[in-house]
Amino acid sequence: MRYHTRKIVKPEDLNPNNTLFGGRVLEWIDEEAALYSVIQLENKRVVTKFMSEINFVSSAVQGDIVEIGMDVVKFGKSSLILKCEVRNKLTRKTIIKVENITMVNLGPDGKPAPHGKTEIEFVKDRLNQQSS
Repeated sequence: MRYHTRKIVKPEDLNPNNTLFGGRVLEWIDEEAALYSVIQLENKRVVTKFMSEINFVSSAVQGDIVEIGMDVVKFGKSSLILKCEVRNKLTRKTIIKVENITMVNLGPDGKPAPHGKTEIEFVKDRLNQQSS
């Protein structure tokens, strides 16, 4: 699992129990999945199609630093299936897990379109290939 984004839990991120609001962390996950997919598929037109069951493992409180990790499960023809883990940056304690987030690559017409990708690529490698 590669962790790309960090967030600090602020007062506006809390629920009435003074712990991290589940809706807020799901918003962060959806945004991270979209960013990850856009970078992998090299297309800004990517949408969330499906999110599997969400496993809230532990909580976070104000001031905690959380990090969001994404990994590719599978490349489909027009989709990318990801898994996600959000954890406390300092303690490494898992906060939430999502085993399947399906992102769909869209063409200019807004319909699913093949992306032609089969493996994880890193931007630094793309840049090295372009300069060669």
